[in-house]
Amino acid sequence: MPDILTFDQVSAMYGSALVLDGVTFSVEEGECFALLGANGVGKTTCLNAMFGIAQVASGSVVIDGHELSGRKAHEPVHRGAALVPQGRWIIPGLSVEENLLLGTSAERDGSWDLAAVFDLFPILHERRKSDGNNLSGGQQQMLAIGRALMSNPRIILLDEPSEGLAPVIIDQLGDVFVGLREMGTSMLLIEQRLDLVARVADRFAVLSKGEIVSRGRISETPMEQLRSMVSV
Repeated sequence: MPDILTFDQVSAMYGSALVLDGVTFSVEEGECFALLGANGVGKTTCLNAMFGIAQVASGSVVIDGHELSGRKAHEPVHRGAALVPQGRWIIPGLSVEENLLLGTSAERDGSWDLAAVFDLFPILHERRKSDGNNLSGGQQQMLAIGRALMSNPRIILLDEPSEGLAPVIIDQLGDVFVGLREMGTSMLLIEQRLDLVARVADRFAVLSKGEIVSRGRISETPMEQLRSMVSV
C-alpha cells in the first residue's frame, strides 16, 4: 500500500531545544500506525512538526505526496489530516452539533456528515443541543473523534485518546478504531495503553529521547516484548 504520511529524517525544535533527532517512519494508506514511548520523548512533537508548532530543522514531512515543512498551519488539514488532540479541545459555549460542524471547515468531500457521525456515536445525537463541555469525558472524546471525521480526512491523528477514560469507554473506542481501520481509514495513534495498541494497530515505532529505537509489526511482537521496548 502507498504511504499516506511520511517522516523522513525529521529533526524538530522548540526554540533552541532539539526534541526530534532524525525521526523516520511512514503510515501506509488504510493502516493504524502506533507511535509509542514514555512521556516527554517527542511523540506529540511529531504532530506539532506537521502543524508548524515545532520547527522542522531538517528532514521532510510529507502527506499524500505534499511536503508540509515550512507551510502554513492549515495545510495538513486541507491535505487530509485530522487531529484528535490530547485534552480533546472541545470549544466552550458551542453545542455538540456546532462543535461537530467545525470539522467541515476543511471543505473536503466525503461520506462523513452529521448523520454518519450520529450513527457511529448515537449518544452525540441525543446530546446534540447540549454544550460540548457538559459531556462526560468519554462523550467528549467521541465528540473530538466525530469532529475529526467531519473533515473527511485521509488520516486521523490520535493523541492519547484513552487518557483519563474508564476501561469500558476505552473498549468502546477500541471498537470504533477497529471499525475505522476496516473501512480503510488511516490512523496515527499515540497511546500509552498497550492493550489498546495491540488491539487496533498494525505497525509501531518506539521513540526514546527524540529518536526511534524500535519498530515492528504488532502481530509479530508479544506483549511482554512490546512492554520492554516501550520502557527503555
